[in-house]
Amino acid sequence: MTLVQLRHLISLAQSGSFSKSSQALHLTQPALSRSIRALEDELGTPLFDRVGRRNELTVFGREVLNRARQLIFDADELRDSGRQMSEGEGGSIHVGMGSGPGAMLMTPFLMRMATHHPKMRAVVSRGSTELLTQALRARTLDALVVDVRSLKPAPDLAVSALHEMRGSFMCRRGHPLAKLRGGVTFDALQRYPIASTPLSDEVARTFIEAYGPDAHPAQFVTLQCEELSSLVDVVRRSDAVLLAIRAAAPDLVELKMKPASTGIARFGLVTLRHRTEAPALVFMRELMDELLRD
Repeated sequence: MTLVQLRHLISLAQSGSFSKSSQALHLTQPALSRSIRALEDELGTPLFDRVGRRNELTVFGREVLNRARQLIFDADELRDSGRQMSEGEGGSIHVGMGSGPGAMLMTPFLMRMATHHPKMRAVVSRGSTELLTQALRARTLDALVVDVRSLKPAPDLAVSALHEMRGSFMCRRGHPLAKLRGGVTFDALQRYPIASTPLSDEVARTFIEAYGPDAHPAQFVTLQCEELSSLVDVVRRSDAVLLAIRAAAPDLVELKMKPASTGIARFGLVTLRHRTEAPALVFMRELMDELLRD
């Protein structure tokens, strides 16, 4: 039994005529007859009585007609829902964001959904890469946007839409370190509170190579949380120094380190491999291309 056969049944029930229904359905009359006969054979009982030139539903045929109409209605609803989701007119999207991407993308993403796709439900979750990855595997998130260097490689994870952004040490205007003309050494930096979101082992190796064994984030970072926006506010109002992607706080002063640091964040969109993506992820990719740049 197919939806096509049910549509043929509904048409014939309405017209009572094979010739009229075949014309309306753009079929030959023999093809329509074969379709109805196959449906009757599968159900094991006639659906129409042939009364003269008119075809009238049997008692069982009327019952089948009512169920067929509901099935066709539900099928059309599903088709329309799929179209609406692909066009951003309905459905939902659940995205997890790490601290850096969250600072750059969360508000613009919610704003875009509110203004351009108001009928779609958009949910953003924040947290560590490990916790967000667990939620992705549990199917409670459709995708993640995180620094992929903090992501443990796994065969079930697919990474795309990679964007590299430069990291730096930053402070408020008027900060004592901002006044040093010859550059800032790591020893001078350590005289002040240093704020950062959790950093990956790869970032830690980069700082140790540049500044020595004391430059492990576990040792020199004194203010740490997942919410980058909170750390930026603290640095704006104190002598604390922020370590983050430069674009996250353009109003802060970038410190010229001596030697120069080479920290780079590598943000990517993470999904489950071999799982059909939520149609609305196209909007997230567009936003990443637009905003994740220095």
